[in-house]
Amino acid sequence: MKKVMCVIGTRPEAIKMAPLVQAFSAAPDFEVCVLATAQHRELLDQAFALFNISADYDLNVMMPGQTLPELTARLMTGLDNTLAEARPDIVIAQGDTTTVFVTALACFYRQIPFAHLEAGLRTHDLYSPFPEEANRVLAGNLACLHFAPTEVSRGNLLREAMAENTIFVTGNTVIDALLQTADKDFDLGFEWPRNKRVILVTSHRRENFGEPIEHICQALLELVETHQDVFVVFPVHPNPNIRKATDHYLQGHDRIRLVQPFDYGPFVTAMKRATLILSDSGGVQEEAPALGKPVLVLRRDTERPEAVTEGVVKLIGTNKEDIVREANRLLTDPAAYADMARGASPYGDGQASERIVGIVRDYFASRTA
Repeated sequence: MKKVMCVIGTRPEAIKMAPLVQAFSAAPDFEVCVLATAQHRELLDQAFALFNISADYDLNVMMPGQTLPELTARLMTGLDNTLAEARPDIVIAQGDTTTVFVTALACFYRQIPFAHLEAGLRTHDLYSPFPEEANRVLAGNLACLHFAPTEVSRGNLLREAMAENTIFVTGNTVIDALLQTADKDFDLGFEWPRNKRVILVTSHRRENFGEPIEHICQALLELVETHQDVFVVFPVHPNPNIRKATDHYLQGHDRIRLVQPFDYGPFVTAMKRATLILSDSGGVQEEAPALGKPVLVLRRDTERPEAVTEGVVKLIGTNKEDIVREANRLLTDPAAYADMARGASPYGDGQASERIVGIVRDYFASRTA
């Protein structure tokens, strides 16, 4: 029986790794253990509870005001010690956080195979997003298996000279998680606005700290003043760089509700009920189109171009005038709205986790043949 370690640091990682943990747990020829780095403590615990996952190892690395070098050093020491203790046959991590990069490097030092979930996403700008683009490039170069969500991602890896027989187009496990969750209606903790068109907003990325989040807030104020039937729901990330701006600009407005970050289940319910979503989240770019919700992306580039090409997601950046113009277009032009609300998703069919279990099984079979 092969031992699979799944390393999870943040809530988005937990959501995308949960179906995979479940799939490996159900497979009789695998033993699965979960290592939580807790790069995002509270939000990670929310996702674990929803999917009934518990950590076998917990590094609890997050500290207030921690720098990237400090986080990297703490992760490396904790991961190395845990790998030595647990002795997994393979380690899987998802995405582009510092947890993922350091996991790949720690596995390399221990000569343990590392598999990268959601491999091959690229903006082709090493500093945007920062540090995520570098994290995924570095992790990819240390991986023995690449689970690419789309053909575009596979092409990126091939252009970087990754071995073709290590790259597998699996779909994205976020669709597996979404389909488990979307048929339920979760309590949001407050009364959803009645007879209003709701703009759901999220922002958490480092590049949007400072002036960008201020511009986002100013644009939201203009939108609710222009459209009396529009209401904004903004689950505010706990990072003080975000919370300071939202409290300053948006607190107290009668048609803007600032709420604590939703658990994943309620967030899916909120996406289903929303008219329009403004977000800098990568996961939202994948999930919302599958629910038939237009997404305006508060970034200047994206590592997920498939939905942009499909026409159900649009990059608009964080300039106030651009946000207002693009949101107004969808709020006033039914044809433009309908074109983006087609329910098209290029990110999978909900079977990615089962495919990955089979690929890992074949990987070990080929090594012993």
